[in-house]
Amino acid sequence: MAINEYLESRKNIAGSVCGLAGLVLTFTGVAGPYWPVVVAGLYGAGALIAPPERPAPPAFPDPSARLDEIRADLERLHAYLADVDLPPAAAGRLTELMDLLGGLLTPGWATEVLAEDPEGVHTLTRAVRQDVPESVDAYVRTRWWSRMTPGGEPPERHLERQLGLLHEEAAALAARLRETEERRQESHTRYLEDRSN
Repeated sequence: MAINEYLESRKNIAGSVCGLAGLVLTFTGVAGPYWPVVVAGLYGAGALIAPPERPAPPAFPDPSARLDEIRADLERLHAYLADVDLPPAAAGRLTELMDLLGGLLTPGWATEVLAEDPEGVHTLTRAVRQDVPESVDAYVRTRWWSRMTPGGEPPERHLERQLGLLHEEAAALAARLRETEERRQESHTRYLEDRSN
C-alpha cells in the first residue's frame, strides 16, 4: 500500500482520531508523563478497530457505451455490404433489415429503452456482428460454387429466407420495446388515477 493510500485509509483516520483523543487527555493532565505511550496506544487501538478497506467494485461499461460500439459495427457492416453484389429480392430484404437495425440503434429515447434490455442488446449485437455478415458471406461463397456445379437450390433463396428470419427477429424486438413503453405509459396513467382518488 502506497503512503498516500495509507494516509487516506480508514485505519489511519480512525487511529488519528483516537490519537487526538490521547492528546486531549495529555493536555487535561490525565495521561501524565506517559503521554507518548497513551497517544501511540490510542492511535494503534483506533487503527485496529477500524473497519477494513473495501475494494472498489469493478467498473463495467455503461450499456449505452455498448450501443455505441454496435452502432460503429453497423457502419462497418454497411461499408462491407456496399461492395457485395446481391440479387434484387435479397437486396431489398437486406435494405429493410438494415433500416430496421439502424432505427433501433438511432440515438434517442428508443436506445434508452434498449439499453435496459440486455437480451435486446444481445440480439442486435448478434445480428450486426454475426448473423448478417455470415448470411451474406455464405451466399457469396455458395454462389461461386453453384456456378461451378449448377443444379442445386439457388443460394439466393437461402439468403432471402435468412434475411427474412433476421427481419422478423428485429421486428419482434422493436415490438417488445414498444410494449415496454406502452406498459410504462399505462402504469403512469394508473398512478395518476390512484393519486387523484
